[in-house]
Amino acid sequence: MIRILGTVFAALAGLAFGSFLNVCVTRWPEEESTVTPRSHCRNCSHILAWWENVPVVSWIALRGRCRSCRAWIGWRYPLAELAVAALWAALTWRFLGVALDPSVPAISPALHWNLYNELGRTLTLFIFFWTLIAIAILDAEYLWIPDWLTVPGILLGIASEITYRIVGDQYSDALLSSPLETAGKIALRSVAGVLAAAALILLIRWIYRLTRKREGIGLGDAKLMAMLAAWLGFGGALLAFGIGVVLGAAVGLAVLALPSSRAAEPGSWALRKLPLGAFLCVGGIVSGLWGEPLIAAYLRWAGF
Repeated sequence: MIRILGTVFAALAGLAFGSFLNVCVTRWPEEESTVTPRSHCRNCSHILAWWENVPVVSWIALRGRCRSCRAWIGWRYPLAELAVAALWAALTWRFLGVALDPSVPAISPALHWNLYNELGRTLTLFIFFWTLIAIAILDAEYLWIPDWLTVPGILLGIASEITYRIVGDQYSDALLSSPLETAGKIALRSVAGVLAAAALILLIRWIYRLTRKREGIGLGDAKLMAMLAAWLGFGGALLAFGIGVVLGAAVGLAVLALPSSRAAEPGSWALRKLPLGAFLCVGGIVSGLWGEPLIAAYLRWAGF
């Protein structure tokens, strides 16, 4: 019962923060404050009443339209709120499954530290997934990945990964015998993964520019890939990249299959821009939730 109640609470909090995310991604591109003015219709400036601002429920009640001018609000609003709620609920369900496991003795000091460690990791993953959804929306709608989201995300991810690994290994022989050396190795491995992930995108960008004589991938995608590696490790970032590329290719083929694409000017399909960052964010979410079992399954299938 506690696990269910905790998960429901996390989902409700996710809905609220998903609503705030919608405010952010709507106002950031216009360089507007996310605090003032109050939530309003972007078409007629109608100030929303409290009951028009309830996540998901208000959108359904209003049938996706402004009460004043009947302008279409868009599917992005409820989908973003539901996405944050679902991800936060999934993370909470997973954490409480560990914290409330009756088979683990509660008197162990190592268990207490591990629970604190898992709690801290879960809370920081709340921030990570919220940021990924924000970046996905910004890239999908504006082809824009702001540095002030990815760069702090890289630093927070490195700090979170180092802390999580050190606290998780605090009773290991290596850390007890040489704590500074072991912590340095963990930090070096994390930073090396970040640099390698960014270098992968930069290499692809350079090859594309060399062969096509124009830019194909933005620097924002390289910083996003570095952020994924900071949080998920290099292996997890590679999994996110693979998922993102496959998803992007599928969407690209679907777009080319549309009649409007076939009727367009010859060769214009090659100039279409797709939001690679949005697909990488989806891959990052999948990798963050199920990366370890997916990588383990692949290694078993490959015979490693």
